[in-house]
Amino acid sequence: MSIKKTIDSAASRPVAALGVSGTRALLGFVGLMYYLSHYGDRSYLFGPGADSVLPHRLFLEQIQEKGSFSLYAWSTSEVWFEAVFHLGVLAALAVTVGVGGRAVLAAHGILLWSLYERQSAFLDGGDNLAQLVIPFLLLTNCYQNFSFSSGVAERVVGRLPGSVRALGVPLHNLGVVAIAVQMCLVYVVSGLYKVQGDVWQDGTALFYIMRVPEFELPGLSNLVYNNDLLVFLGTYSTTLFLVYFPMGILVPSLRPWTAAASIAFHVSIGVFMGLTAFALTMIACDLIFLSSALSRARKLARTLRERWTQKQPGSIPTVTDQDAPESDAPAPVPVPQAAR
Repeated sequence: MSIKKTIDSAASRPVAALGVSGTRALLGFVGLMYYLSHYGDRSYLFGPGADSVLPHRLFLEQIQEKGSFSLYAWSTSEVWFEAVFHLGVLAALAVTVGVGGRAVLAAHGILLWSLYERQSAFLDGGDNLAQLVIPFLLLTNCYQNFSFSSGVAERVVGRLPGSVRALGVPLHNLGVVAIAVQMCLVYVVSGLYKVQGDVWQDGTALFYIMRVPEFELPGLSNLVYNNDLLVFLGTYSTTLFLVYFPMGILVPSLRPWTAAASIAFHVSIGVFMGLTAFALTMIACDLIFLSSALSRARKLARTLRERWTQKQPGSIPTVTDQDAPESDAPAPVPVPQAAR
């Protein structure tokens, strides 16, 4: 295929539409769980009162030193704090279920950033990735699946000039590529950093990590770090996987297996180390590499459901899209959904 045809194909067919929708939904869920898990102690942890963990005065000093911003820094009013916090809860819920489109996704990113800046003691690293990925998601058609559409976006898009609408697919693909590159950088940098450590070189890193009280799972962690073979294999396999992750992603036949291995890797981190938010954030971003596999799985599920329905007594045959071509891209219309 010539370079011109490759470019035309990349600019006319959205890629990973199903996977990136899953990324949006799962990232919204992670944010929602962060809000709800601290809901009962929100005033003590994030509030402007004098009895909060980080007094508002010290919080303002930190914001100024970092040159950052937070909506919670705008006022010491309890009413303002409660309003911003509950708006964040609603925005996270809306992003999770797919309501509101890109405008709500952008608001969710700002509100979540503000909360992270207000109290950074509970962050586990997944917050950094989420704040990097959310702007990329704004470029994508991440509300095509797992969402509720009011039809307003379609009417607005229909009024736009054709040249503007034609930018939707290239921007979507650009956003997907940006997320993929970011994920590869996260894995490679983490792997190369580990390679330089003595405990990773001699194969004992897992022993020390799993003995840290904050990351230990009682009753299970000791079964791992007391087994020399598991420690050795876990340490070296982790380093090799992280360093060579981009190679597995670049090979199409290896891509779903590499993504599945990454998901299993982070599930184990979430279970054994308790870094649930970090693990789910990484898994959310890995979904873009599984988009085609997810599309095939969805098609298979539809087929099985339709066959089961037809076998039921008294069922009425219905016209379905079973014979329609299934992919993670929408129908061949070079205009994705616009921002709602």
